[in-house]
Amino acid sequence: MLRTLCRAGGALLQQSQRTAPRLWVTPAQQRWASSLPMNTVVLFVPQQEAWVVERMGRFHRILEPGLNLLIPVLDKIRYVQSLKEIVIDVPEQSAVSLDNVTLQIDGVLYLRILDPFKASYGVEDPEYAVTQLAQTTMRSELGKLTLDKVFRERESLNANMVHSINQASDEWGIRCLRYEIKDIHVPPRVKESMQMQVEAERRKRATVLESEGSREAAINVAEGRKRAQILASEGEKAEQINKAAGEAEAVLAKAQAKSKAIRLLSEALTEQNGNPAASLMVAEQYVSAFSNLAKQSNTILLPTNTGDITGMVSQAMAIYGTLAKTSPALPPAGASEKREELPEQSGSPEEQRTQ
Repeated sequence: MLRTLCRAGGALLQQSQRTAPRLWVTPAQQRWASSLPMNTVVLFVPQQEAWVVERMGRFHRILEPGLNLLIPVLDKIRYVQSLKEIVIDVPEQSAVSLDNVTLQIDGVLYLRILDPFKASYGVEDPEYAVTQLAQTTMRSELGKLTLDKVFRERESLNANMVHSINQASDEWGIRCLRYEIKDIHVPPRVKESMQMQVEAERRKRATVLESEGSREAAINVAEGRKRAQILASEGEKAEQINKAAGEAEAVLAKAQAKSKAIRLLSEALTEQNGNPAASLMVAEQYVSAFSNLAKQSNTILLPTNTGDITGMVSQAMAIYGTLAKTSPALPPAGASEKREELPEQSGSPEEQRTQ
């Protein structure tokens, strides 16, 4: 009798299993749940799956992974939820940006079921609901941005999409992990204008860079010329200083040599036979001067008695003697002693020469 009852229960279970609606076995929902398993009293639930069990048409419990026992006929597995991360392709849709540009955009949505109870009883078709929510949220977010910001702020746009989807999908037990935009298509004319804008911007940058390069080159050339002039002036200054120092040393050396020569000449004149020696020197210079006449200039000044060399020498010695008497110098001690030892000489140089 017990065997007959068990066979009858198994037949009824199989019949109810065939006639029960399978909400999660459609091709579009294969990623969400596997086919509904039969109640064989002893069930083994795979890892990362949640089986929702109803008892007499009412929610009873959620089977955990591993070994589970159910009551035939009374318990029925109603939903099978996958707890893995799910990837959904969001279909391409059209949206209008803030500057009235129509865009064709699609994306990829990554989500996970956190509460199998809410995912089973909170919404009829979770995939369809999340897809529609992603599309409407994308149109709303694109309407807040201009075309340029859409391309520049894709990361912030994805973050706003995730935040908006999570606010609405909390009641469904679904958590959106991330949203990624795949492609953004713009109208051909807008694309051409964007290309022209990019080319103009690049030409502008090239012109600016070229002008900056020319300016830097001009500044470098001017700076180089300035430094060259400064170095040249400093070199010329140093050269003039060195030249002046050399000339001063030369003049000082000439003055010292001349003063020494004059001192020696004065000492020589004070010695014995100094006047005849001076007369001889004057005569030699007189003859040398006459030899250079009319060589450097056409103007010639000649004395009246050019042939009287003796008279000229006597006249020069008389001038020298007069100058020596009008501006006497302090002779050295040795010279004064020698001058005292010599006898006094009087008369003109001609008288001395005749004596």
